[in-house]
Amino acid sequence: MPLVLSGADVVLPSGTRTGGRVLVDGATIAAVVPENAAVVDLSGHYVVPGFVDLHNHGGGGASFTSGTVEEVLKGIRTHRLHGTTTLVASTVTGDMDFLTRRAGLLSELAEQGDIAGIHFEGPFISPCRKGAHSEELLRDPDPRDVRALVDAARGHAAMVTLATELPGGIDSVRMLADRGVIAAVGHTDASYEQTVQAIDAGATVATHLFNAMPPLGHREPGPIAALLEDERVTVELINDGTHLHPAALELAFRHAGPDRVAFITDAMDAAGFGDGRYMLGPLEVEVADGVARLVEGGSIAGSTLTLDRAFKRAVTVDRLPVQDAVAALSANPAKLLGRYDRIGSLEPGKDADLVIFDADFDLKGVMRRGEWVIEPQLG
Repeated sequence: MPLVLSGADVVLPSGTRTGGRVLVDGATIAAVVPENAAVVDLSGHYVVPGFVDLHNHGGGGASFTSGTVEEVLKGIRTHRLHGTTTLVASTVTGDMDFLTRRAGLLSELAEQGDIAGIHFEGPFISPCRKGAHSEELLRDPDPRDVRALVDAARGHAAMVTLATELPGGIDSVRMLADRGVIAAVGHTDASYEQTVQAIDAGATVATHLFNAMPPLGHREPGPIAALLEDERVTVELINDGTHLHPAALELAFRHAGPDRVAFITDAMDAAGFGDGRYMLGPLEVEVADGVARLVEGGSIAGSTLTLDRAFKRAVTVDRLPVQDAVAALSANPAKLLGRYDRIGSLEPGKDADLVIFDADFDLKGVMRRGEWVIEPQLG
């Protein structure tokens, strides 16, 4: 049945409309109220576009790198329950044969519309900044190897994270850009000058800015300065209170501006599931109090974040304007994926993907393509 969601603060590209309406007819947002529409009163609530996660390794106890199709679907479902209506499935470092096979499995889910593409994080990263990746499986970004993974994804490779300073890195960036695949600078030990070279070659994303890269220095500014200052680059931020100090997040927003930030989860299996022991690729992870760290070495190993929590933290702790937080969670990543004509904002003709929050920014409802994932229980 067509729906009119009325009375809410509706966050639109032009601003927040108090007492606004969202008209849903089938799977899309409508411009005209259908005659037989049911009315849902959302007074005192916010309606925002469905969230888009560019960087996500799993959830609900399931890994996108190693899980079965059923397990991957469970992980996707977990994140949908937290407002992520569009998700790119990320892999972690593995051997090339394994990752090629994995690309085939995830491609099937992309073809079914369950995921928006595949993100290969590793193995083409720096051993100096490997984070929670197995060092013995790392390799230089030879363009032939990078292309092999892209080809295995059958047109569904969305992004590849590279340490672009390694041999073959710049050529791989050019190859990815030529094929319409996002080249992301991350897990890198690059200098400022090397990062500028990568951006000029076509790199457009900073993989979880600040994390797994040299810190900002006053004599050696490193990759952070280059990535923040260039208007061609969107910077990923993990807003969970663990990966970033609030001042670092504020620095990124002030310098890059709200149109160049994408909040991500970088979630692993434990997101939406709980503390315990997990595997991230071949490495064992201990999750305690919601923080994931490698058992050996103690490095942070992804997050247990969901995007509804990232949104609430952004507006209640970081004091970001709701409009800016929504851009970082919806519009900006949708534009990067080339899908802003379908998702990322509440406009007629687009998919009816939306999230409902109460006045305290607690999630109350989720709709994907016109169907309730969580139907709001009001009154």
